[in-house]
Amino acid sequence: MPFKETFSEFYSKVKLSLEVGTFAKLTLAKTIGNTELMNIYVRPMMDEEVLKLELKFKFQKEEIIEIHSIDKAFDRLLEFINNPFLSAILFTTEFDLTFKLNKKRAMSMVEQFPTFGNASEVLLVYLEKKL
Repeated sequence: MPFKETFSEFYSKVKLSLEVGTFAKLTLAKTIGNTELMNIYVRPMMDEEVLKLELKFKFQKEEIIEIHSIDKAFDRLLEFINNPFLSAILFTTEFDLTFKLNKKRAMSMVEQFPTFGNASEVLLVYLEKKL
């Protein structure tokens, strides 16, 4: 996959935000054309005391939820980069990071001020238990 390396760089920031407790959410958006799949929303969740990621696939008429390990979620999300999504937005308490592909499929990452003031509650509970 041609976007694996660049998306991997972006996803390393996702993993770091999970490790340090600043992750709020991750969203894949901006589709190419009118597609059935409109967004993918990613949130942390606990599964038998293990931190995993819930991927909510929002279609025009339904939603499907998948649960994956943090590493497996990368592979699952990578399938949708460039087909149909041209952007992924990581929301943390420190910054928002937008991964974008332009029409020529050149990648860019733009950091902005944070949208969220609080990290995911599930993540904070998980990190508190680890200490």
